[in-house]
Amino acid sequence: MNHQDLINACQQEWTAYTQHEFVLQLAQGSLAQPNYLHYLKQDFLFLKQYARAYALAIYKARTLADMRKALPSVNALLDAEINHHVTYCADWGLTESDMEAEPEDFGTVAYTRYVLDTGMTGDLVDLYVALAPCAIGYAEIGRNLIADVNNPYASWIELYSGDDFQQSVAQGIVHLNELLAEIDINSQRGRTLIAEFKTATRMEIAFWQQGLDA
Repeated sequence: MNHQDLINACQQEWTAYTQHEFVLQLAQGSLAQPNYLHYLKQDFLFLKQYARAYALAIYKARTLADMRKALPSVNALLDAEINHHVTYCADWGLTESDMEAEPEDFGTVAYTRYVLDTGMTGDLVDLYVALAPCAIGYAEIGRNLIADVNNPYASWIELYSGDDFQQSVAQGIVHLNELLAEIDINSQRGRTLIAEFKTATRMEIAFWQQGLDA
């Protein structure tokens, strides 16, 4: 099996995630600014837990090669993506201290702890499958959106449609597919991984929705 098999197995949820109303309003520039700021603050808190999950991948790895593959993602999150997020949020009047002090919404807690729990109770493949909808979905969303210069959220679209992010996700997909290659999609193991991917995708839908409902 491969990552596309996972997407195909939960196509309804995947479409609801990648074409969510939050995303559509963001693309049109019609998303209310308070909703966007709430999303940015929660996304900062999400990224902190996401970094912990990739650090868990080093702990769960059984070979030095797998440990090395996880390390760039940890470094990228801590040294680049989170720093970029902090710098970007400063343009919207949000400081790192503000975001650190923000309470986690229920959706943020549910999603991030689900990923961490899946990684703790399962193996490296379970962890990467639970992590996958975030990166793969944002890459798809980035490819689908056009950054209109008059859109106040154009820089967000440019980030996720940009070559750096797209190439990083493509590399991650190669690694994920290597881990999935020997697994039969119709086996019990395959069905378990599909269920994990589907749950994480549902969590992404809820994450957009909490931004829209803020």
